[in-house]
Amino acid sequence: MRQRPALTPLVGALPSTVPFVGPEAQERERGRPFRARIGANESSFGPSPRVIARMESVARDQWMYCDPDNYDLKQAAARHLGVSAENVVVGEGIDGLLSLVARMYAAPGDAVVTSLGAYPTFNFHIAGVGGRLVTVPYETDKESLDGLLAAVVREKAPLVYLSNPDNPMGSWWEASEVTRFIDALPETTMLVLDEAYGELGPASALPPIDVARPNVIRMRTFSKAYGLAGIRCGYAVAEAEVIRDFEKIRNHYGVSRMAQIAGVEALADQDWLRSVVARVAAGRTRIAGIAKTNGLKPLPSATNFVTIDCAQDGAFALKVLQNLLSRDVFIRKPMAPGLDRCIRVSVGLDHELDIFAEELPGALAAARGN
Repeated sequence: MRQRPALTPLVGALPSTVPFVGPEAQERERGRPFRARIGANESSFGPSPRVIARMESVARDQWMYCDPDNYDLKQAAARHLGVSAENVVVGEGIDGLLSLVARMYAAPGDAVVTSLGAYPTFNFHIAGVGGRLVTVPYETDKESLDGLLAAVVREKAPLVYLSNPDNPMGSWWEASEVTRFIDALPETTMLVLDEAYGELGPASALPPIDVARPNVIRMRTFSKAYGLAGIRCGYAVAEAEVIRDFEKIRNHYGVSRMAQIAGVEALADQDWLRSVVARVAAGRTRIAGIAKTNGLKPLPSATNFVTIDCAQDGAFALKVLQNLLSRDVFIRKPMAPGLDRCIRVSVGLDHELDIFAEELPGALAAARGN
């Protein structure tokens, strides 16, 4: 038997799991496509026509490497948020930036605080650097700010994660509450404030950006409201020295030339963004109506999805999800205890929501054994 090169002890001890099984993998296993892809919180409305036209015009230029400084996109993001370019770092979506944060602030064995059931990719990256996850249960379907703070203090945690608005429940905290949480954090604890859905919720949920504070990193993405999930591009905003620390380890050729160009154009077309936000709001209302028609309870949402309380236990909600998958409707659900009674449905195009409305009654009946 041949010998194998040894993995590091850390990687060798990790389980062979990934945060998500994508819809493409599920379609390959099923042998057919989904009719409604409303599970990954993408924007079915797509990018701005202006962005598409710009991408088409530069397709021939993709033989060139990207700008490793991400200069144009950094400048555009800085202008958009009213900060200096020295306060912005660009990465391969928020997922790529979370990987860097894990390497920067979590040494092996360090306690890292997050909510039980929050975005699993953060947990994946913390495990990858040997951090020790400390999870805090949600309270009334919201991340518990007081619980997170208590865990940070108790564990002397160097890093804490909070999403606002939240995935997977769609809930949010007003800016005043987030600011109170930030003010109460130890100065030695870095907060990752994931605002992937920030453009889709109320403006009152976003605190003013304070780049003088060295222990807060705000993260934004082009994957949600801007309809560019496929290009993998996002950015973080923080105090200048924190950004310089990102530069020490980031993949300088990680964000493609096309992604950089598309991001600049997307930020420039705020009219399209406003139209998408309005369509998402209408879609949330429609999903909520479908849920109520079927005797289910939609939760308030500040995102591009609606989490629906199935009013039974996690096993029942899982059956509902599986029954919808078998009917070619791709959705997802929270899996953490207390949240797992729900399913989660992304806002899609009208015909996709038509299919969801048609198939939900049968999926519920099958789950109930009717």
